[in-house]
Amino acid sequence: MKTAALRLHRQPQLTPAAIGRAATLALHDELSLTPKPGLVTLIDRGSHDDMDAHTFVRSLFSLRRYFSQIAEAGWGLAEFAVLERCGIAAEARMLTATGGINTHRGAIFMLGLLCAAAGAALREEGAALRPEALRGALRRHWGDALASRSQRAPTLPGGIAAQRLGLRSASQEAALAFPVLFDTALPALTAALARGLTPQQARLDTLFHTMAVLDDSNLAHRGGLAGLRYAQRTAQAFLDRGGVARPDGLQEAHAIAGEFVARRLSPGGAADTLAAACWLARVGGGA
Repeated sequence: MKTAALRLHRQPQLTPAAIGRAATLALHDELSLTPKPGLVTLIDRGSHDDMDAHTFVRSLFSLRRYFSQIAEAGWGLAEFAVLERCGIAAEARMLTATGGINTHRGAIFMLGLLCAAAGAALREEGAALRPEALRGALRRHWGDALASRSQRAPTLPGGIAAQRLGLRSASQEAALAFPVLFDTALPALTAALARGLTPQQARLDTLFHTMAVLDDSNLAHRGGLAGLRYAQRTAQAFLDRGGVARPDGLQEAHAIAGEFVARRLSPGGAADTLAAACWLARVGGGA
């Protein structure tokens, strides 16, 4: 039980460069997980016709320096405009690498902000990146700017769908210092490892915990409110039956993945949140 937790939580020497490397590795943790309902894995496209694992690997390669750069900017307590420019440049590199396909826009935003917060917290605390230290740094240094940003009129499909349906958008989630990540996903990952689940099983359970509560704007865009609520109900029912730990849990997860593909649903926001939880574990922000 302890060994599995240690494997997942192995902590690098903390520097902005190590924080950034952990983000890239965490995105690979998410990509390599299977089954993932409607999401791209190493062996299938999920609900996507325009991307596969190769597309994601090209995207990851294009982003490998971004996360370290934005962690360095966070260490320097850069203004939010600097972080934003860094993210916009990273998105342009991603789109060039993928031929215009959006593989990691949400992760550029979410993990980028977290890496910046980690840089700031590392400068201020100089120790393990505890969740409360990360959230505190994010709120202290960029909370006002994130609150203002969350009031902008959305221009991307997910944000437009969230506003139309009265959901909490990704920008609003960031302005609140990522409550689903810190209050749901990370505790789920920590608890699953403590129960003796393997890292892969723990990540899968964490994905379903996240899907059950997140206002996932990607689901809302692709399936409307009905699609989002279907995904949330399905995830919660899977967990209520015991999740991946029960004898036929993995088989049921595969069946759910097939249902999501049939409905063309893809919980991209939950995938980004899972990657962020894996990153927290890698930099020592988990239990």
